[in-house]
Amino acid sequence: MVPSPDVTCFQGFFSYPDMQPILRHFCVYHLNAPGQEEGAMTLKPEHDVVGNPDSLGSRFVYPTMDQLAEAVHHVVEHFGMKTFIGFGVGAGANILSRYELCHHDKVDSLVLVNPTASKSGWIEWGYQKMNSWYLFSGQLTSFTEEYLLWHWFGKKTRWTNHDLIHTYSEYIKTINAQNLGLFIETYLKRTDLCIIREMDPMRKISARTVRCRSLILVGDDSPHMEDVVEMNGRMLPEETDFMKIADCGGMPLEEQPGKTCEAFRLFLQGMGYVPSLVQSHSTAAECSQLYTPQMMQPMTC
Repeated sequence: MVPSPDVTCFQGFFSYPDMQPILRHFCVYHLNAPGQEEGAMTLKPEHDVVGNPDSLGSRFVYPTMDQLAEAVHHVVEHFGMKTFIGFGVGAGANILSRYELCHHDKVDSLVLVNPTASKSGWIEWGYQKMNSWYLFSGQLTSFTEEYLLWHWFGKKTRWTNHDLIHTYSEYIKTINAQNLGLFIETYLKRTDLCIIREMDPMRKISARTVRCRSLILVGDDSPHMEDVVEMNGRMLPEETDFMKIADCGGMPLEEQPGKTCEAFRLFLQGMGYVPSLVQSHSTAAECSQLYTPQMMQPMTC
């Protein structure tokens, strides 16, 4: 199951050739945050004084991050899932983590890309507040576009991978600006996950923490590196694998799909899934720079 604000960041990854043997063993459910799908109606404009027929107006209040996590549970119950493997990026990773804390029995494992466990800092709050103000007015300014591209990819990829950046620049123009502003506001108001790494065996049983097997992924040039490392430091070391992907910015699924696919395959095989799948020759060459002797062991600090 892959919650995210949009389908774009998963589309290329799930279409990658090395992912096809894995996907043959699983059924994928993709979840969009409300109003973030292509062609979405305006959920709640800043002022709906003219009676916009395409708007739900003041009847709609955008859900909180905890409510979005509970929305995942409605999907799980609707489709009768006993357990699932969650794959989340950014805000989706935060939502899945919240879901696991409330419904541990339903989550088999989590793959979290650029996750964060803390509430928003002052710098993030200031930039995103300005973005949401522009977006609520229906404007997609160059400031907002530049910030979103940095948020997704970081500085290095922003100026080196022009084809990828162009694709996402065009995608930004298709987003419903007001809905995106609402989603940003919800993410800004997120609460701390309040998870801890409890080392005392007696207290560990009752400690609030993510208890399922988890893989945390981040690019070595990701703009979210500090948040990801901080979250990894609050996870259980015996249940968490941390991987920093080389030659990658903030979007490992798009920038290094081969390395990400290989990490995902090894993670699945560590839990007993797809044991017969082997590493492809193309991925082996691609991963030669990733699996250095120092990085073969999961980093849990």
